[in-house]
Amino acid sequence: MTVSIRTAGPDDMPALSEGLARLSADLGDDHRAGEAELAAALSRGVARAQIAGDAPSGLALYSPVFSTVAGGAGLYVSDLWVAEGARGRALGRRLLAAAAADARREWGALFLTLAVYEDSRAARAFYERLGFAPVTGQTRMMLSEAGFAALERER
Repeated sequence: MTVSIRTAGPDDMPALSEGLARLSADLGDDHRAGEAELAAALSRGVARAQIAGDAPSGLALYSPVFSTVAGGAGLYVSDLWVAEGARGRALGRRLLAAAAADARREWGALFLTLAVYEDSRAARAFYERLGFAPVTGQTRMMLSEAGFAALERER
């Protein structure tokens, strides 16, 4: 049976939040965004999501990016998760394909970017099978919430 994939809407916040919490638990990450934060991000257009099934069986959360190097818009997939019982059935590939199609339709996306944990060999192998390659000469950097607030006060 093929699991259906849909773009997340307001009624999907409990399922989206649950799937993202399960991903955070799988990775041993903190989980700070609940239903309210997700709903706000989706309603403001700073994030979009694809959900597989009702439980859910999987999800992809992504945001628009723009690159002068790439010459246009793309999408950054911040979270991709497939439930353990649904793995090995191309659901991750289908979720990324649905996100790419949605981003192309919504903001003309030309490329997809993401980050993968260095110690996640299975995830890295999955992405490499899809054609992803490391970006040489770049290091992903992030300014913390406290650093962001301090920088904002500098204006």
